[in-house]
Amino acid sequence: MSHEGAGESPLQSKSHKQPTPHEALLAKLEELETYTHKALQQYPRIERHLLCSQIQASMNIIQRLTIVGWKRYHKKTTLQDLDVEVEVLRKWLTKSLRLEYINPHKYATWMNHVNEVGRMVGGWLRSAG
Repeated sequence: MSHEGAGESPLQSKSHKQPTPHEALLAKLEELETYTHKALQQYPRIERHLLCSQIQASMNIIQRLTIVGWKRYHKKTTLQDLDVEVEVLRKWLTKSLRLEYINPHKYATWMNHVNEVGRMVGGWLRSAG
């Protein structure tokens, strides 16, 4: 019985095989989190404890649900919750554009990141169900 790779996080995997859905999603979420962090630093100070914290909370929930979905045997409900949270994040970004905290170019770039995560979640959901 081999225990190679036991206890490693999905991002620390040493093998060069095709990444599993959760590994690819976690890697993409790290990219999204980096972009989100930089973008939120440019919001007005008054929004740092309101809209910014809601966007950060949504990102944290997405990351948590990704890990929960990876660990659960029955994944469908968790993945549906993950899909909903991605949609919530989209609405926060749309609100940011509407309030003119971000320009249309930043919105388009940010939404491309979120849409890619949404496509990955949708694919994982279809494969699990």
